[in-house]
Amino acid sequence: MIRTVSAALRRAAAPAALAIALVTASLTAARLFTAPFLASAAAEEAAPAPSAEAESAPAAASKPATAAPTTPPHPLPPPATTRQSVDLPGRALRFKAVAGAIRLSDAQSGEAQADVATVAYSLEGQDAAKRPLVFVVNGGPGAASAWLNLGALGPWRLDLGKDPVSPSAPAALVGNAETWLDFADLVFIDPPLTGYSRILAKGDGARRQLLSVDGDIEALAVVIRKWLTSNQRLESPKFIVGESYGGFRAPKLTRRLQENEGVGIKGIILISPVIDFSWFEAANSPLPVMTQLPSLTAAARGLRPADAKALDEVESFASGPYLTDLLRSERDPAALTRIVDGVARLTGLEPAFVRRLGGRVDPSSFAREAGRAEAKIFSRYDMTIAGFDPSPHAADTNFSDPVLDATKTPFASAMANLTATKLGWPVDARYEILNESVSRQWNWDGGRGKNQSLSDLSQALAIDAEFRVLIVHGLTDLVTPYFASKLLIGQIPPFGDPGRVALKIYEGGHMPWLRESGRAALRDDARKLIEGK
Repeated sequence: MIRTVSAALRRAAAPAALAIALVTASLTAARLFTAPFLASAAAEEAAPAPSAEAESAPAAASKPATAAPTTPPHPLPPPATTRQSVDLPGRALRFKAVAGAIRLSDAQSGEAQADVATVAYSLEGQDAAKRPLVFVVNGGPGAASAWLNLGALGPWRLDLGKDPVSPSAPAALVGNAETWLDFADLVFIDPPLTGYSRILAKGDGARRQLLSVDGDIEALAVVIRKWLTSNQRLESPKFIVGESYGGFRAPKLTRRLQENEGVGIKGIILISPVIDFSWFEAANSPLPVMTQLPSLTAAARGLRPADAKALDEVESFASGPYLTDLLRSERDPAALTRIVDGVARLTGLEPAFVRRLGGRVDPSSFAREAGRAEAKIFSRYDMTIAGFDPSPHAADTNFSDPVLDATKTPFASAMANLTATKLGWPVDARYEILNESVSRQWNWDGGRGKNQSLSDLSQALAIDAEFRVLIVHGLTDLVTPYFASKLLIGQIPPFGDPGRVALKIYEGGHMPWLRESGRAALRDDARKLIEGK
Protein backbone atom coordinates (compact mmCIF):
# COMPACT_ATOMS: atom_id res chain seq x y z
CA MET A 1 0.00 0.00 0.00
CA ILE A 2 1.35 3.40 -0.92
CA ARG A 3 0.07 6.75 0.26
CA THR A 4 -0.18 9.15 -2.66
CA VAL A 5 -0.96 12.83 -3.04
CA SER A 6 -4.11 14.20 -4.58
CA ALA A 7 -2.19 15.44 -7.62
CA ALA A 8 -1.48 11.84 -8.58
CA LEU A 9 -5.20 11.13 -8.48
CA ARG A 10 -5.93 13.91 -10.93
CA ARG A 11 -3.15 12.87 -13.31
CA ALA A 12 -4.35 9.28 -13.24
CA ALA A 13 -7.83 10.33 -14.35
CA ALA A 14 -6.57 11.68 -17.69
CA PRO A 15 -8.64 10.87 -20.78
CA ALA A 16 -6.04 8.43 -22.15
CA ALA A 17 -6.58 6.20 -19.18
CA LEU A 18 -10.28 6.07 -19.88
CA ALA A 19 -9.79 3.92 -22.97
CA ILE A 20 -9.85 0.89 -20.74
CA ALA A 21 -13.29 -0.13 -19.54
CA LEU A 22 -14.32 0.99 -16.09
CA VAL A 23 -14.84 -1.53 -13.38
CA THR A 24 -18.27 -2.27 -12.03
CA ALA A 25 -20.02 0.43 -10.00
CA SER A 26 -20.58 -1.52 -6.82
CA LEU A 27 -19.06 -4.29 -4.76
CA THR A 28 -20.61 -7.72 -4.70
CA ALA A 29 -22.90 -8.39 -1.78
CA ALA A 30 -20.40 -10.81 -0.30
CA ARG A 31 -17.59 -8.26 -0.16
CA LEU A 32 -19.05 -4.81 0.47
CA PHE A 33 -19.20 -5.04 4.22
CA THR A 34 -16.70 -7.86 4.75
CA ALA A 35 -14.53 -5.52 6.75
CA PRO A 36 -12.53 -6.06 9.88
CA PHE A 37 -14.55 -5.19 12.87
CA LEU A 38 -14.50 -6.20 16.52
CA ALA A 39 -15.44 -9.13 18.60
CA SER A 40 -14.31 -11.14 21.54
CA ALA A 41 -15.15 -11.94 25.14
CA ALA A 42 -14.01 -14.29 27.88
CA ALA A 43 -15.80 -16.60 30.27
CA GLU A 44 -13.55 -17.63 33.11
CA GLU A 45 -16.09 -20.06 34.48
CA ALA A 46 -17.36 -21.46 31.18
CA ALA A 47 -16.89 -25.18 30.70
CA PRO A 48 -14.98 -26.45 27.63
CA ALA A 49 -16.94 -28.33 25.05
CA PRO A 50 -16.39 -30.07 21.72
CA SER A 51 -17.14 -27.94 18.68
CA ALA A 52 -16.94 -27.89 14.92
CA GLU A 53 -13.98 -26.15 13.32
CA ALA A 54 -15.05 -23.14 11.27
CA GLU A 55 -14.98 -23.71 7.53
CA SER A 56 -12.63 -21.65 5.43
CA ALA A 57 -14.06 -19.68 2.50
CA PRO A 58 -12.61 -22.02 -0.17
CA ALA A 59 -13.84 -25.12 1.62
CA ALA A 60 -17.30 -23.69 2.12
CA ALA A 61 -17.57 -22.76 -1.54
CA SER A 62 -17.40 -26.40 -2.57
CA LYS A 63 -20.12 -27.52 -0.13
CA PRO A 64 -23.86 -26.89 0.02
CA ALA A 65 -24.70 -23.94 2.25
CA THR A 66 -26.71 -26.26 4.48
CA ALA A 67 -23.94 -28.81 5.06
CA ALA A 68 -23.96 -29.84 8.73
CA PRO A 69 -20.71 -29.45 10.66
CA THR A 70 -18.91 -32.60 11.70
CA THR A 71 -17.63 -33.44 15.16
CA PRO A 72 -14.16 -31.89 15.47
CA PRO A 73 -11.15 -34.04 16.33
CA HIS A 74 -10.00 -31.47 18.89
CA PRO A 75 -12.39 -29.63 21.24
CA LEU A 76 -11.65 -26.12 22.39
CA PRO A 77 -9.39 -26.15 25.46
CA PRO A 78 -10.61 -25.18 28.94
CA PRO A 79 -10.59 -21.46 29.78
CA ALA A 80 -7.15 -20.07 30.60
CA THR A 81 -6.52 -17.26 33.10
CA THR A 82 -3.21 -15.43 33.20
CA ARG A 83 -1.83 -12.39 34.99
CA GLN A 84 -0.25 -9.91 32.61
CA SER A 85 1.52 -6.57 32.65
CA VAL A 86 2.44 -4.09 29.95
CA ASP A 87 4.70 -1.06 30.16
CA LEU A 88 3.31 1.99 28.37
CA PRO A 89 4.40 5.63 28.19
CA GLY A 90 3.95 7.09 31.66
CA ARG A 91 2.31 4.03 33.18
CA ALA A 92 2.37 0.28 33.66
CA LEU A 93 -0.84 -1.75 33.50
CA ARG A 94 -1.34 -4.98 35.44
CA PHE A 95 -4.34 -6.98 34.41
CA LYS A 96 -6.01 -10.37 34.22
CA ALA A 97 -6.52 -11.97 30.82
CA VAL A 98 -9.02 -14.77 30.25
CA ALA A 99 -9.36 -16.73 27.01
CA GLY A 100 -12.14 -19.28 26.73
CA ALA A 101 -15.54 -20.04 25.24
CA ILE A 102 -19.20 -19.75 26.13
CA ARG A 103 -21.55 -22.62 25.26
CA LEU A 104 -24.83 -21.81 23.53
CA SER A 105 -27.53 -24.47 23.84
CA ASP A 106 -31.06 -24.95 22.56
CA ALA A 107 -33.51 -23.62 25.16
CA GLN A 108 -35.91 -26.56 24.76
CA SER A 109 -33.77 -29.61 24.05
CA GLY A 110 -30.56 -28.51 25.73
CA GLU A 111 -28.63 -29.57 22.63
CA ALA A 112 -25.31 -27.77 22.20
CA GLN A 113 -25.55 -25.18 19.41
CA ALA A 114 -22.20 -23.38 19.40
CA ASP A 115 -19.08 -22.51 21.36
CA VAL A 116 -18.37 -18.78 21.17
CA ALA A 117 -14.75 -17.87 21.84
CA THR A 118 -13.96 -14.83 23.95
CA VAL A 119 -10.95 -12.90 25.21
CA ALA A 120 -11.26 -10.54 28.18
CA TYR A 121 -8.92 -8.12 29.92
CA SER A 122 -9.65 -6.67 33.38
CA LEU A 123 -7.43 -4.22 35.24
CA GLU A 124 -6.22 -5.37 38.65
CA GLY A 125 -7.28 -3.64 41.86
CA GLN A 126 -10.56 -2.16 40.61
CA ASP A 127 -14.08 -2.12 42.08
CA ALA A 128 -15.92 -4.42 39.67
CA ALA A 129 -19.31 -2.88 40.44
CA LYS A 130 -18.13 0.57 39.33
CA ARG A 131 -15.62 -0.41 36.68
CA PRO A 132 -16.93 0.18 33.10
CA LEU A 133 -17.15 -2.93 30.94
CA VAL A 134 -16.99 -2.81 27.14
CA PHE A 135 -18.19 -5.65 24.91
CA VAL A 136 -16.66 -5.58 21.43
CA VAL A 137 -18.01 -7.14 18.23
CA ASN A 138 -16.67 -6.79 14.73
CA GLY A 139 -18.36 -6.84 11.36
CA GLY A 140 -18.55 -8.74 8.12
CA PRO A 141 -20.64 -10.66 8.87
CA GLY A 142 -17.77 -13.11 9.16
CA ALA A 143 -15.05 -10.92 10.70
CA ALA A 144 -13.35 -11.87 13.96
CA SER A 145 -12.32 -9.82 16.97
CA ALA A 146 -8.59 -9.63 16.31
CA TRP A 147 -8.93 -6.46 14.25
CA LEU A 148 -9.99 -4.24 17.14
CA ASN A 149 -8.30 -6.30 19.83
CA LEU A 150 -4.85 -5.98 18.28
CA GLY A 151 -5.48 -2.87 16.20
CA ALA A 152 -6.99 -0.35 18.58
CA LEU A 153 -8.48 -1.28 21.96
CA GLY A 154 -6.47 -4.07 23.59
CA PRO A 155 -3.31 -3.81 25.73
CA TRP A 156 -1.14 -5.04 22.85
CA ARG A 157 -1.06 -3.75 19.30
CA LEU A 158 0.15 -5.32 16.08
CA ASP A 159 3.13 -3.30 14.87
CA LEU A 160 2.40 -3.00 11.15
CA GLY A 161 5.27 -0.62 10.53
CA LYS A 162 4.89 1.79 7.63
CA ASP A 163 3.27 1.44 4.23
CA PRO A 164 3.36 -0.80 2.36
CA VAL A 165 2.12 -3.45 4.79
CA SER A 166 3.61 -6.85 4.04
CA PRO A 167 1.54 -9.99 4.75
CA SER A 168 4.81 -11.86 5.39
CA ALA A 169 6.11 -9.38 7.98
CA PRO A 170 6.64 -10.68 11.54
CA ALA A 171 3.43 -10.60 13.56
CA ALA A 172 5.09 -8.61 16.34
CA LEU A 173 3.00 -7.21 19.20
CA VAL A 174 3.96 -4.08 21.12
CA GLY A 175 2.39 -2.31 24.06
CA ASN A 176 -0.59 -0.27 22.92
CA ALA A 177 -0.29 3.28 24.24
CA GLU A 178 -3.87 3.93 23.06
CA THR A 179 -5.44 0.96 24.86
CA TRP A 180 -8.83 1.47 26.50
CA LEU A 181 -7.85 -0.71 29.45
CA ASP A 182 -6.92 2.43 31.40
CA PHE A 183 -10.60 3.31 31.79
CA ALA A 184 -12.60 0.14 31.01
CA ASP A 185 -12.38 -3.63 31.10
CA LEU A 186 -12.66 -5.21 27.66
CA VAL A 187 -14.48 -8.30 26.39
CA PHE A 188 -13.96 -9.33 22.76
CA ILE A 189 -16.49 -11.72 21.19
CA ASP A 190 -16.04 -13.88 18.08
CA PRO A 191 -19.47 -14.81 16.63
CA PRO A 192 -19.93 -18.41 15.42
CA LEU A 193 -17.55 -19.48 12.62
CA THR A 194 -15.23 -16.53 13.22
CA GLY A 195 -11.97 -16.69 15.18
CA TYR A 196 -12.06 -20.00 17.02
CA SER A 197 -15.84 -20.04 17.52
CA ARG A 198 -17.66 -23.14 16.28
CA ILE A 199 -21.13 -24.39 15.46
CA LEU A 200 -21.79 -27.68 17.23
CA ALA A 201 -25.35 -28.59 16.23
CA LYS A 202 -25.58 -31.43 13.71
CA GLY A 203 -28.68 -30.22 11.88
CA ASP A 204 -29.01 -27.34 9.46
CA GLY A 205 -31.52 -25.44 11.59
CA ALA A 206 -29.01 -24.10 14.10
CA ARG A 207 -26.64 -22.97 11.38
CA ARG A 208 -29.40 -21.14 9.51
CA GLN A 209 -30.49 -19.45 12.74
CA LEU A 210 -27.01 -18.43 13.90
CA LEU A 211 -26.09 -17.12 10.45
CA SER A 212 -29.02 -14.72 10.23
CA VAL A 213 -29.68 -11.12 11.22
CA ASP A 214 -32.01 -11.92 14.12
CA GLY A 215 -30.36 -15.19 15.19
CA ASP A 216 -26.97 -13.52 15.35
CA ILE A 217 -28.30 -10.78 17.67
CA GLU A 218 -30.06 -13.34 19.86
CA ALA A 219 -26.88 -15.42 20.20
CA LEU A 220 -24.65 -12.45 21.01
CA ALA A 221 -27.12 -11.23 23.63
CA VAL A 222 -27.06 -14.62 25.35
CA VAL A 223 -23.25 -14.67 25.25
CA ILE A 224 -23.09 -11.26 26.94
CA ARG A 225 -25.65 -12.19 29.59
CA LYS A 226 -23.85 -15.47 30.34
CA TRP A 227 -20.49 -13.73 30.56
CA LEU A 228 -21.87 -11.12 32.96
CA THR A 229 -23.47 -13.76 35.17
CA SER A 230 -20.50 -16.13 35.33
CA ASN A 231 -18.07 -13.27 36.00
CA GLN A 232 -20.35 -11.47 38.50
CA ARG A 233 -20.30 -8.22 36.54
CA LEU A 234 -24.02 -7.46 36.23
CA GLU A 235 -23.58 -4.31 38.31
CA SER A 236 -20.86 -2.86 36.10
CA PRO A 237 -21.66 0.04 33.73
CA LYS A 238 -21.92 -1.71 30.37
CA PHE A 239 -21.09 -0.50 26.85
CA ILE A 240 -20.97 -2.03 23.37
CA VAL A 241 -18.51 -1.28 20.57
CA GLY A 242 -19.30 -2.40 17.04
CA GLU A 243 -17.38 -1.83 13.82
CA SER A 244 -18.85 -1.84 10.29
CA TYR A 245 -21.53 -4.57 10.40
CA GLY A 246 -20.82 -4.59 14.12
CA GLY A 247 -22.08 -1.00 14.10
CA PHE A 248 -25.31 -2.32 12.60
CA ARG A 249 -25.41 -4.97 15.33
CA ALA A 250 -24.89 -2.67 18.33
CA PRO A 251 -28.27 -0.85 18.40
CA LYS A 252 -30.15 -4.11 17.84
CA LEU A 253 -28.05 -5.85 20.46
CA THR A 254 -28.79 -3.07 22.94
CA ARG A 255 -32.53 -3.51 22.46
CA ARG A 256 -32.33 -7.31 22.65
CA LEU A 257 -30.38 -7.17 25.91
CA GLN A 258 -32.87 -4.72 27.41
CA GLU A 259 -36.00 -6.55 26.31
CA ASN A 260 -35.02 -10.21 26.58
CA GLU A 261 -31.97 -10.62 28.82
CA GLY A 262 -32.52 -8.04 31.56
CA VAL A 263 -29.27 -6.24 30.78
CA GLY A 264 -29.07 -2.46 30.45
CA ILE A 265 -26.50 -0.78 28.21
CA LYS A 266 -25.32 2.74 29.04
CA GLY A 267 -23.90 3.58 25.64
CA ILE A 268 -22.62 2.32 22.31
CA ILE A 269 -19.69 3.28 20.09
CA LEU A 270 -20.13 2.65 16.38
CA ILE A 271 -16.98 2.59 14.26
CA SER A 272 -17.58 3.01 10.51
CA PRO A 273 -21.10 1.63 10.91
CA VAL A 274 -23.81 0.59 8.49
CA ILE A 275 -26.99 2.04 9.97
CA ASP A 276 -29.35 1.50 7.04
CA PHE A 277 -28.47 -0.90 4.23
CA SER A 278 -31.02 0.60 1.85
CA TRP A 279 -28.71 3.61 1.50
CA PHE A 280 -26.04 1.31 0.07
CA GLU A 281 -28.05 -1.29 -1.83
CA ALA A 282 -30.54 0.38 -4.18
CA ALA A 283 -29.16 -0.14 -7.70
CA ASN A 284 -30.89 2.83 -9.32
CA SER A 285 -31.00 5.11 -6.30
CA PRO A 286 -28.88 8.28 -6.22
CA LEU A 287 -28.27 7.82 -2.48
CA PRO A 288 -25.08 5.71 -2.71
CA VAL A 289 -23.17 8.05 -5.02
CA MET A 290 -24.54 11.09 -3.21
CA THR A 291 -23.21 9.91 0.16
CA GLN A 292 -19.89 8.83 -1.36
CA LEU A 293 -19.10 12.13 -3.09
CA PRO A 294 -17.71 13.98 -0.03
CA SER A 295 -15.26 11.16 0.74
CA LEU A 296 -14.22 10.86 -2.91
CA THR A 297 -13.63 14.60 -2.99
CA ALA A 298 -11.61 14.47 0.21
CA ALA A 299 -9.38 11.75 -1.25
CA ALA A 300 -8.94 13.54 -4.58
CA ARG A 301 -8.13 16.91 -3.04
CA GLY A 302 -6.24 15.75 0.03
CA LEU A 303 -8.82 17.24 2.41
CA ARG A 304 -8.75 16.61 6.14
CA PRO A 305 -11.53 16.69 8.74
CA ALA A 306 -10.29 20.13 9.79
CA ASP A 307 -11.10 21.50 6.32
CA ALA A 308 -14.64 22.25 7.42
CA LYS A 309 -15.42 24.93 4.85
CA ALA A 310 -14.42 22.76 1.89
CA LEU A 311 -16.32 19.76 3.26
CA ASP A 312 -19.42 21.85 3.91
CA GLU A 313 -19.31 22.97 0.29
CA VAL A 314 -19.19 19.46 -1.13
CA GLU A 315 -21.81 18.17 1.35
CA SER A 316 -24.18 20.98 0.39
CA PHE A 317 -23.63 20.28 -3.30
CA ALA A 318 -24.07 16.51 -2.86
CA SER A 319 -27.33 16.70 -0.89
CA GLY A 320 -28.69 19.65 -2.89
CA PRO A 321 -28.08 20.38 -6.59
CA TYR A 322 -26.26 17.09 -7.23
CA LEU A 323 -29.04 14.94 -5.79
CA THR A 324 -31.73 16.95 -7.57
CA ASP A 325 -30.02 16.72 -10.94
CA LEU A 326 -29.27 13.01 -10.53
CA LEU A 327 -33.01 12.42 -10.36
CA ARG A 328 -33.51 14.01 -13.79
CA SER A 329 -30.17 13.69 -15.60
CA GLU A 330 -31.05 10.66 -17.76
CA ARG A 331 -33.65 12.74 -19.63
CA ASP A 332 -32.21 16.20 -19.06
CA PRO A 333 -28.89 17.00 -20.82
CA ALA A 334 -28.64 20.31 -18.98
CA ALA A 335 -28.88 18.53 -15.63
CA LEU A 336 -26.12 16.12 -16.67
CA THR A 337 -23.91 19.02 -17.69
CA ARG A 338 -24.43 20.70 -14.31
CA ILE A 339 -23.52 17.43 -12.56
CA VAL A 340 -20.37 16.98 -14.62
CA ASP A 341 -19.24 20.54 -14.07
CA GLY A 342 -19.91 20.40 -10.33
CA VAL A 343 -18.22 17.07 -9.69
CA ALA A 344 -15.20 17.98 -11.84
CA ARG A 345 -14.86 21.31 -10.02
CA LEU A 346 -15.03 19.75 -6.56
CA THR A 347 -12.85 16.71 -7.16
CA GLY A 348 -10.41 17.96 -9.79
CA LEU A 349 -11.32 14.99 -11.99
CA GLU A 350 -11.40 15.38 -15.75
CA PRO A 351 -14.91 16.29 -17.00
CA ALA A 352 -14.67 13.52 -19.63
CA PHE A 353 -14.18 10.96 -16.85
CA VAL A 354 -17.19 12.27 -14.93
CA ARG A 355 -19.40 12.42 -18.03
CA ARG A 356 -18.47 8.88 -19.03
CA LEU A 357 -20.00 7.74 -15.73
CA GLY A 358 -23.13 9.82 -16.15
CA GLY A 359 -22.04 11.96 -13.22
CA ARG A 360 -22.12 8.95 -10.86
CA VAL A 361 -18.50 8.63 -9.79
CA ASP A 362 -18.58 5.35 -7.89
CA PRO A 363 -15.70 4.05 -5.75
CA SER A 364 -14.88 1.09 -8.01
CA SER A 365 -14.37 3.25 -11.06
CA PHE A 366 -12.45 5.89 -9.14
CA ALA A 367 -10.22 3.35 -7.36
CA ARG A 368 -9.12 1.75 -10.63
CA GLU A 369 -8.89 4.77 -12.91
CA ALA A 370 -7.17 7.04 -10.39
CA GLY A 371 -4.21 4.68 -10.22
CA ARG A 372 -4.23 3.18 -13.70
CA ALA A 373 -1.45 5.39 -15.08
CA GLU A 374 0.91 3.95 -12.45
CA ALA A 375 -0.58 0.43 -12.61
CA LYS A 376 -2.04 0.83 -9.13
CA ILE A 377 -5.46 0.51 -7.54
CA PHE A 378 -6.76 2.49 -4.61
CA SER A 379 -8.40 0.98 -1.54
CA ARG A 380 -12.09 1.37 -0.81
CA TYR A 381 -11.16 1.05 2.84
CA ASP A 382 -8.96 4.15 2.56
CA MET A 383 -8.90 6.03 -0.74
CA THR A 384 -5.54 7.61 0.12
CA ILE A 385 -3.81 4.22 -0.04
CA ALA A 386 -2.93 2.38 -3.24
CA GLY A 387 -1.29 -0.92 -4.10
CA PHE A 388 0.02 -2.34 -7.36
CA ASP A 389 -2.75 -3.72 -9.54
CA PRO A 390 -2.01 -7.41 -10.29
CA SER A 391 -3.97 -7.10 -13.56
CA PRO A 392 -3.19 -3.55 -14.75
CA HIS A 393 -4.11 -4.16 -18.39
CA ALA A 394 -7.35 -6.01 -17.73
CA ALA A 395 -10.76 -4.36 -17.85
CA ASP A 396 -11.38 -5.61 -14.32
CA THR A 397 -9.13 -6.65 -11.47
CA ASN A 398 -8.98 -9.72 -9.27
CA PHE A 399 -7.55 -7.66 -6.42
CA SER A 400 -9.94 -7.56 -3.47
CA ASP A 401 -8.44 -4.53 -1.75
CA PRO A 402 -4.93 -3.18 -1.02
CA VAL A 403 -5.71 -2.55 2.66
CA LEU A 404 -7.87 -5.58 3.46
CA ASP A 405 -5.75 -8.14 1.63
CA ALA A 406 -2.50 -6.87 3.14
CA THR A 407 -3.68 -6.86 6.76
CA LYS A 408 -5.64 -10.12 7.09
CA THR A 409 -2.65 -12.41 7.46
CA PRO A 410 -0.69 -10.32 10.01
CA PHE A 411 -3.75 -9.94 12.25
CA ALA A 412 -4.65 -13.64 12.05
CA SER A 413 -1.08 -14.73 12.78
CA ALA A 414 -0.69 -12.31 15.66
CA MET A 415 -3.96 -13.38 17.30
CA ALA A 416 -3.17 -17.08 16.97
CA ASN A 417 0.25 -16.51 18.49
CA LEU A 418 -1.15 -14.39 21.32
CA THR A 419 -3.73 -16.95 22.40
CA ALA A 420 -1.28 -19.85 22.18
CA THR A 421 1.57 -18.17 24.07
CA LYS A 422 0.82 -15.18 26.29
CA LEU A 423 -2.77 -16.19 27.02
CA GLY A 424 -2.01 -19.90 27.41
CA TRP A 425 -4.97 -21.02 25.29
CA PRO A 426 -3.61 -22.94 22.28
CA VAL A 427 -6.26 -24.10 19.82
CA ASP A 428 -5.57 -26.75 17.21
CA ALA A 429 -7.38 -24.89 14.43
CA ARG A 430 -6.98 -21.99 12.09
CA TYR A 431 -7.99 -18.57 13.42
CA GLU A 432 -10.75 -17.40 11.05
CA ILE A 433 -9.97 -13.71 10.77
CA LEU A 434 -12.43 -13.19 7.90
CA ASN A 435 -14.69 -16.11 7.04
CA GLU A 436 -16.30 -15.25 3.71
CA SER A 437 -18.46 -18.38 3.81
CA VAL A 438 -20.38 -16.72 6.65
CA SER A 439 -21.20 -13.74 4.45
CA ARG A 440 -22.23 -15.99 1.57
CA GLN A 441 -24.57 -18.04 3.76
CA TRP A 442 -25.99 -15.10 5.71
CA ASN A 443 -29.80 -14.97 5.91
CA TRP A 444 -30.83 -11.35 5.35
CA ASP A 445 -34.54 -12.13 5.73
CA GLY A 446 -35.79 -10.80 2.43
CA GLY A 447 -32.69 -9.02 1.20
CA ARG A 448 -29.87 -7.03 2.71
CA GLY A 449 -31.29 -3.71 1.56
CA LYS A 450 -34.33 -4.17 3.81
CA ASN A 451 -32.27 -4.17 6.99
CA GLN A 452 -31.64 -1.14 9.18
CA SER A 453 -30.89 -0.42 12.83
CA LEU A 454 -31.78 3.28 12.84
CA SER A 455 -35.14 2.53 14.46
CA ASP A 456 -33.42 0.46 17.16
CA LEU A 457 -31.03 3.32 17.82
CA SER A 458 -33.90 5.79 18.07
CA GLN A 459 -35.84 3.53 20.45
CA ALA A 460 -32.83 3.05 22.72
CA LEU A 461 -32.37 6.82 22.96
CA ALA A 462 -36.07 7.42 23.56
CA ILE A 463 -36.44 4.88 26.35
CA ASP A 464 -33.28 5.77 28.31
CA ALA A 465 -32.37 9.42 28.93
CA GLU A 466 -28.88 8.32 30.06
CA PHE A 467 -28.09 6.33 26.92
CA ARG A 468 -25.34 7.87 24.78
CA VAL A 469 -23.98 7.17 21.31
CA LEU A 470 -20.64 7.89 19.65
CA ILE A 471 -20.36 7.34 15.89
CA VAL A 472 -16.92 7.62 14.28
CA HIS A 473 -15.85 7.45 10.65
CA GLY A 474 -12.69 7.83 8.63
CA LEU A 475 -13.00 10.68 6.13
CA THR A 476 -11.74 8.71 3.12
CA ASP A 477 -13.68 5.48 3.75
CA LEU A 478 -15.73 4.45 0.71
CA VAL A 479 -17.05 1.20 2.20
CA THR A 480 -19.29 2.99 4.70
CA PRO A 481 -18.94 6.73 3.96
CA TYR A 482 -19.38 9.15 6.83
CA PHE A 483 -21.95 11.30 5.02
CA ALA A 484 -24.54 8.50 5.13
CA SER A 485 -24.34 8.36 8.93
CA LYS A 486 -24.42 12.15 9.17
CA LEU A 487 -27.67 12.33 7.20
CA LEU A 488 -29.24 9.35 8.95
CA ILE A 489 -28.67 10.53 12.51
CA GLY A 490 -30.24 13.81 11.43
CA GLN A 491 -33.48 11.81 11.25
CA ILE A 492 -33.34 10.96 14.97
CA PRO A 493 -35.37 13.28 17.24
CA PRO A 494 -33.32 15.09 19.92
CA PHE A 495 -35.24 13.45 22.79
CA GLY A 496 -34.45 16.40 25.02
CA ASP A 497 -30.68 16.42 24.43
CA PRO A 498 -29.28 16.18 20.90
CA GLY A 499 -25.78 15.99 22.39
CA ARG A 500 -26.37 12.36 23.38
CA VAL A 501 -25.49 11.38 19.80
CA ALA A 502 -22.04 12.51 18.67
CA LEU A 503 -20.48 12.09 15.22
CA LYS A 504 -16.70 12.32 14.88
CA ILE A 505 -14.73 12.27 11.64
CA TYR A 506 -11.06 11.22 11.70
CA GLU A 507 -8.32 11.10 9.13
CA GLY A 508 -8.07 7.71 7.48
CA GLY A 509 -10.52 5.16 6.19
CA HIS A 510 -12.75 2.31 7.29
CA MET A 511 -10.24 1.39 9.99
CA PRO A 512 -9.14 4.86 11.13
CA TRP A 513 -7.34 3.25 14.06
CA LEU A 514 -4.67 1.97 11.65
CA ARG A 515 -3.25 5.48 11.99
CA GLU A 516 -1.83 6.65 15.30
CA SER A 517 -3.88 9.84 15.13
CA GLY A 518 -7.05 7.80 14.63
CA ARG A 519 -6.31 5.47 17.54
CA ALA A 520 -5.60 8.40 19.83
CA ALA A 521 -8.72 10.32 18.80
CA LEU A 522 -10.91 7.22 19.12
CA ARG A 523 -9.54 6.52 22.59
CA ASP A 524 -10.11 10.08 23.76
CA ASP A 525 -13.66 10.28 22.40
CA ALA A 526 -14.58 6.85 23.76
CA ARG A 527 -13.24 7.75 27.19
CA LYS A 528 -15.40 10.88 27.29
CA LEU A 529 -18.51 8.86 26.49
CA ILE A 530 -17.73 6.07 28.94
CA GLU A 531 -16.83 8.45 31.77
CA GLY A 532 -19.84 10.65 31.05
CA LYS A 533 -17.88 13.76 30.17
